[in-house]
Amino acid sequence: MSTFAKTEIAAQAGQAYEASSASAKKPGNYGRTIGRPELSEKAEEYYKELKKKFSNMDFILVSKDMKDMARASAASYANPNRLVVLIDEEKLERMAQDESFRKQYEGIIRNAGTKLPQLKQSLGSNASLVKGFGMEINKKGIASFFAVVDKSLAAQKKRIANKAKEKKANARKEEKKAAKKAQEEKWEEMRAGKDEDLVTVTASSIEELIQKINDVVYSSMSDYVQTEDERMVGQHFDSRW
Repeated sequence: MSTFAKTEIAAQAGQAYEASSASAKKPGNYGRTIGRPELSEKAEEYYKELKKKFSNMDFILVSKDMKDMARASAASYANPNRLVVLIDEEKLERMAQDESFRKQYEGIIRNAGTKLPQLKQSLGSNASLVKGFGMEINKKGIASFFAVVDKSLAAQKKRIANKAKEKKANARKEEKKAAKKAQEEKWEEMRAGKDEDLVTVTASSIEELIQKINDVVYSSMSDYVQTEDERMVGQHFDSRW
């Protein structure tokens, strides 16, 4: 069979599943959404099964008119312990209709889910500065990844490190207390809608994502301006010498 014939068959298959479901699509209670997605009854049932199958992930259903804005909106849903999966209504409809297409995409989702623990381990202490991780799949079946990094916590991390130099005896206790306070203050800001310190980085691979997260963290720490007292830490000298 020629390449043209295969392409034509694939196009016809796509048109068939769209035609079979378009008239039955309706809005519903799909959980977390971006935009106003509408699913056919078959796609809605499949979506419930998909979320049960990957219950360790957070799925966000995206309407077809909001796909370009979905990643930025997903920052508000981010969870550091669960991978966010952006899935658009058109892709979900086809997954419900086409078994081979469904297996392909479920395989990609499953593979990405297994990488989250490795990702956090590779980031080390910088993992605590990431508000959440996510993924999406483009039309060609290629996964891309994103992470929401909190720049304010990166600056807080450096302040904590500087304070530790002053108070070596109880540095660990002070660090935990300061980190907890900073986190509580940050969640308060998030609830108030103040998210200017959040940066969303994107990558085509886990390795690239790790590099970009670290770049944001170190850049934020280098931008941190020390107070006069902090600049004096380690700079005192004995005038008798």
